[in-house]
Amino acid sequence: MLAVQDLTARYGVAQVLFGVTLDVAEGEVVALMGRNGMGKTTTVKAICRMIASDGNLRFTGQSLHNLPSHKVARLGIGLAPEGRRCFRDLTVDENLIAAAQPGDWTLTTIADLFPRLGERRNQRAASLSGGEQQMLAIGRALMTNPRLLILDEATEGLAPIIRQEIWAAIARLKRETGTAILLIDKSVRELAQVSDRAVILARGETVWSGAFTDMTPEVSQTYIGV
Repeated sequence: MLAVQDLTARYGVAQVLFGVTLDVAEGEVVALMGRNGMGKTTTVKAICRMIASDGNLRFTGQSLHNLPSHKVARLGIGLAPEGRRCFRDLTVDENLIAAAQPGDWTLTTIADLFPRLGERRNQRAASLSGGEQQMLAIGRALMTNPRLLILDEATEGLAPIIRQEIWAAIARLKRETGTAILLIDKSVRELAQVSDRAVILARGETVWSGAFTDMTPEVSQTYIGV
């Protein structure tokens, strides 16, 4: 479904990506891993066409390079970005319908996935806790009814009980829907439980990919451990 090969990107004169290669198949969950500053979020921005890039970048066989970000979203790529970025002055329901597309994901099904959002549907996003805002960001991405969902640090900085709720929701998405998911997170244990494969970045390039069962302690310590 998503094919990225030899992806390069820069911010001004500073090159950040030097050769990222990854792919996500229909219905597959892939973890994009690596230490901070290794290019994970920049890779997501390049896929969603928030920054210019070079290399091969295709979604369902179509090149993404000449498309603006809103057209990439309409092709079926939904993003819950790092930092949540909810519309603070809009209610929960207003956030969810802001970019909604027809499909299985509706206000009702989002409230079933995240009951907290159903309970707070008329509250402004600014009044929600950080964890509830993260649920809202995921729900908003799902309301576009994507074929590929990208979750960038969906559990970063959240309380353990909220993290558990979000991981349970991700596991349910994998179990009950055909949505492909590209996951960025620091929790190796939880990633291993829901992901089919992992791709590791270091200094802006892919250095390892494969099943979690094939990831040796040496690979983990070299590219992920602190």
